[in-house]
This record gives sequence, structure tokens and C-alpha cells, in this order.
Amino acid sequence: MEINLAVTGEKKGSALEVSDVTFGREFNEALVHQVVVAYMAGARAGTRAQKTRSDVSGGGAKPWRQKGTGRARAGTIRSPIWRTGGVTFAARPQDHSQKVNRKMYRGAMQCILSELIRQDRLLVVDSFNVDAPKTKGLVAKLAEYGLTDALIVSTEVEENLYLAARNLHKVDVRDVNGCDPVSLIAFDKVIMTVDAVKKFEEMWG
Repeated sequence: MEINLAVTGEKKGSALEVSDVTFGREFNEALVHQVVVAYMAGARAGTRAQKTRSDVSGGGAKPWRQKGTGRARAGTIRSPIWRTGGVTFAARPQDHSQKVNRKMYRGAMQCILSELIRQDRLLVVDSFNVDAPKTKGLVAKLAEYGLTDALIVSTEVEENLYLAARNLHKVDVRDVNGCDPVSLIAFDKVIMTVDAVKKFEEMWG
């Protein structure tokens, strides 16, 4: 299949031949959903922790004798019903990661890249650079394409471009290896260089 290179705004440049395997796959919503959920689950730290009665320090001695004080009986100050005691059902660190095999991940990436083309959210350009590490310059360059919310993908992240994009909330710059299912669907548009397209075809074709 062919896609047109974006020049500026609505203008279209020459056509680029791309692989139907990578950029022409039918969208599989269930597969993409599963891979995205698994990716986000794997990003969770899973380090939350609370103390049970066995983790709280102290409490080895019985606070007072069993009978004769008029108070409720108590065996330890670490009891969950006491202030500063342990938590009854304490949260424990856990691994939230889900297994996704390579074939599923590749299929999801193909579906996402293909859907970006169908939804006219993918802009392919020869190159995308800025002259200086200035946010103002990048904003002006994006304005030429009528964009304010975009992911910029290239084979190598140029330093000036990276520095210029750091202060823009809705703009991100990544190389091909740094792209994942979530980043590709999180932005309104994806600007991709020709070399990046070819690299994607090598990786996910």
C-alpha cells in the first residue's frame, strides 16, 4: 500500500510504499485492549505495603492482667483494633505484570499502526528537526502542520528536538525502540520520519 508524505498543512508530497503486513492489518480491538492493559499493568510499581499485627514493633507483653481491672481484656498493643496497631487485611507488595507473548505484541503494534493510517492520524515526513533547542521553534514547526498534540518518532532522537519538546505537555519525542502501544494511541497525531517507518517494518513486519 502507499501513503503520502506530509509536506505542510494539507499539502501532500510523494507517495511512500509501505508493507501491508505492518500498516494494512485489520483492527483487532480485543488484542489491542489486552496488550495495552498488560503494558500498563507492567508499569505499576506494586510496592505498596502496610503492616499487619506481626509487623508492628512492640506488643510482646500483655498490657494488663486478664481479670480484675474492669477494662476489656487485651493481649497485645499490636491488635488491629488498637490505635497504632496492625492492619487487619494489610496490603502487600505484588507483581501486577501480565504475560504477553511476542506474537500478540507484534500483532497489536501492527493493528495500532494500521489504524493510525485509517484514522488519518499518521503523518510521514522526510525528516523533522529544529534549528535550536527552543520550544517556540518547535511550536511554530508543528503549527505548519496544524498540530498541537503529537508524538514525534524518528530512528534517533535529535538533541535540539528533544530539548525543545520537554516543556510541551502534549508533545513527546521518541525513537522507534522507545515506542510502545500506549504512546502510539495517546496522542492525536503521530509524526513519523521515513526512516522510522522502514524501521517499524523491520521490527514488526
